[in-house]
Amino acid sequence: MASESYEVVVVGGGPAGLSAALNLARARRRVLVVDGNRPRHAATLLAHGFLTRDGVSPLELRRLGREEVDAYENATVVFAQVGAVEVEGDGFRVTARGVRGGADVDVRTDTILIATGVTEAMPAIPSLRAYYGTQLHSCIECDGHESAGLPLALIGETPDVAERALLLTQWTDDLIVFTNAADVVDAEEERMLAQLGVRIERGRIDDVVGEKGVMTGIRMEDGSVIERAGGFLRPVWSPALSFADGLDLDRDAEGYLLTDAQGRTSLPGVYAAGETTAPGPQQLIVAAGSGAVVAAAVNRDLIGLALDGAAVL
Repeated sequence: MASESYEVVVVGGGPAGLSAALNLARARRRVLVVDGNRPRHAATLLAHGFLTRDGVSPLELRRLGREEVDAYENATVVFAQVGAVEVEGDGFRVTARGVRGGADVDVRTDTILIATGVTEAMPAIPSLRAYYGTQLHSCIECDGHESAGLPLALIGETPDVAERALLLTQWTDDLIVFTNAADVVDAEEERMLAQLGVRIERGRIDDVVGEKGVMTGIRMEDGSVIERAGGFLRPVWSPALSFADGLDLDRDAEGYLLTDAQGRTSLPGVYAAGETTAPGPQQLIVAAGSGAVVAAAVNRDLIGLALDGAAVL
C-alpha cells in the first residue's frame, strides 16, 4: 500500500471510527480505516443501549460495521496496528504493521481521524478477568439493567467510586463498595451512601470467587467471603495514542485529546472521535454518534469551509 493516497485515514475500527468512515464514504471521500483489532470490549458478551442492536455482541457490531463500510467502492478497512503518524508535506504519512494476516500499511493522507479509544488497567485482583464481561462489568449504563435487584459489588480504587455507587442505587438496593484498601471514599460520602443502604468495605480484597464460572462473592484478605452475585468495577483508563506522540496534540490532564465540538484537534487536519477525547469511556451508541459528528466536520473542512472563519454549511 506504499503508493496509496487517501483523503481520510481513520485510525481505529470501533463504533466511532466505523461510523465516521461510513459517513465519509457516503460523502464520496476516499477513506481507509486502519483497525488494530484490539477492542476494549472483547470480553463483553452483549452490548446494550444501541438502538436496533440492543443485546448484540460488540464483536458482531464491529463486524457488521466493517462490512457496511467496505461495501462502498471508495472505502477500505484493513487490519493493521498503526505505529506512527507523521506530518509529510501538506498532509500526513501513516505506517502500520499488519495483524491477523493483514498487509503492512504505508500511505499518505490529507486528513487523520483518530478513534482508537482507550486501554484499561484493572484492579490487581487475581481472578477478576474470569468474571469480567459476564458477572462483572465496567459500564453501569450499559449493564445495570441486567444486574437489577441483585446483591452487587462495586470495586473501585479511584476518587469517583462514591459517585458511581450513587448511580448504581438506581438498579439495586443491596450494594457494597469495595475500595481494596484505597482511601477514596471520605466520611461525608460514606454517610450519604449509608442513607441509601450502601455499605463501604475498606479492607483489602484477596480474590473474586465463584463456582463453575459463576461469581458468588468477594474473598477478603482475612479469608472471609462476602456473598455477591455480580457487580461493577472501575478500571483505570488511558487513551491509546502512543502512535500520535510525534504530532504534539493538545491533551487534558488525563491524556485525552482536546478538541472543539466537531472533533478538530490542535493540529489542522487531525480530528478525533469517541473515547479518545475527553471525558473518555462512553457507550457504543455515543461513540458512534461522535463519529458521525466529526465526519461531517471533516467533509466540510475538506471542501474548504469553516477553518478560518468562512461560512459554515
